[in-house]
Amino acid sequence: MTLAPERPTTAATRTGVNSRLSVTSAEPRPQRPELKKSGRPNPAAHLTPEQIEEIGRELDAIRAEVMDSRGAKDAAYIRKVIKTQRYLEMGSRAALLFSGVKVKGVRPFWWIGTAGLSVSKILENMEIGHNVMHGQWDWMRDPKIHSTAWEWDNASPSSQWKHSHNEIHHTFTNVLGRDNDLGYGILRVDEDQKWTLFYLFQPIWHVANALMFEYSIAAYDLELGGYLAKRKRLSDKEKAEFRKNAQEVVEKIKRQATKDYVVHPAMAAATFTGSARHTLTANLVANLVRNVWTNTVIICGHFPPGIETFEKTSIEGETRGEWYLRQMLGSGNIAGSKAMHVMTGNLSHQIEHHLFPDMPSNRYAEIAPKIRDLMERHDLKYVTGSLAKQVGGVYWKVVELSLPNKVEGKRRRDVILKAAKKAIKGKGGQGRRY
Repeated sequence: MTLAPERPTTAATRTGVNSRLSVTSAEPRPQRPELKKSGRPNPAAHLTPEQIEEIGRELDAIRAEVMDSRGAKDAAYIRKVIKTQRYLEMGSRAALLFSGVKVKGVRPFWWIGTAGLSVSKILENMEIGHNVMHGQWDWMRDPKIHSTAWEWDNASPSSQWKHSHNEIHHTFTNVLGRDNDLGYGILRVDEDQKWTLFYLFQPIWHVANALMFEYSIAAYDLELGGYLAKRKRLSDKEKAEFRKNAQEVVEKIKRQATKDYVVHPAMAAATFTGSARHTLTANLVANLVRNVWTNTVIICGHFPPGIETFEKTSIEGETRGEWYLRQMLGSGNIAGSKAMHVMTGNLSHQIEHHLFPDMPSNRYAEIAPKIRDLMERHDLKYVTGSLAKQVGGVYWKVVELSLPNKVEGKRRRDVILKAAKKAIKGKGGQGRRY
């Protein structure tokens, strides 16, 4: 397949137009306060409005330089990744046809097939699916690698994921009450989020969410929680729209389950090697591995210590420079090898991804030193660390923030007991005891 003509450079690409950038004001706003409403320090308080807009112009220039240089080398990269993933999947599934065969008490084909299929599923979701659906490769004009046509190996339909992720999350990054990705509605990951008794059990929710991540994301993209909370107030038209979307999710899950848990085990059964059951378990394990890995990468990019959140009012009248600033302060990176970056879908460069979500992922490593230098020159914290450090930091936050904030003169235990008594009283009626 030959490379389609690259989109001509226009005034828009030269000025660095970002397909996710949402600006509501062209004029710099007044100097930022030293403290947020919560009383926590504002990490950008030392910057003048003029400095913030200058940061935006420098980022525009970085983006324009890369986007104007896209070409055959980039196209060859994504095609190579897709080809590698597909051969790896086919090879792994072929090995699983003999997963029931034992050699000296070990089933080597099960281990080989399961490992290969796990890597294949991770590549398909992270470096391919996620980035293709961001429109990173639309410039190639290849209908097979285009955001409007790609359907990924995941429980969530691509159209619903693109709405919740591309349109909402990347527009309202880390804005409390606007960005539902901030804890996915089940986790408290910032002190400025209001504590309730529900969060006391979030270490359990967090582990369960990681194991079932593709289904959690499907429910999240469907906005299932919001629907259940307000369904009595919805119009018939809104309920019909939800049912339509829910049916789409159910159909997608059925197709995925049929492929992994019916078709491929049945093909293994045809080999008469007793491999059907082992093929089924291999698919289950590969999906679990993919779910946990994907969840791990995402939480490390959004929830580690040092990541900032923002009030709703802070984005009213937000300028171009301020939008960029919010992306830099609301994301974190993972340090590691090139292989690790590929396996994360280059979301290990989460800061760069949030600045330029439609930039080809293979170019993030190239601009990362420039972004870090820019942030350090302006005394802004470039959050990064090893995978172990970032994972450890997130899990510490999940446990720590499952409890109420520390307040002088109040014991956390008393706050929890008060909330529990209020909940019991509310459920049982006035004066009723259990």
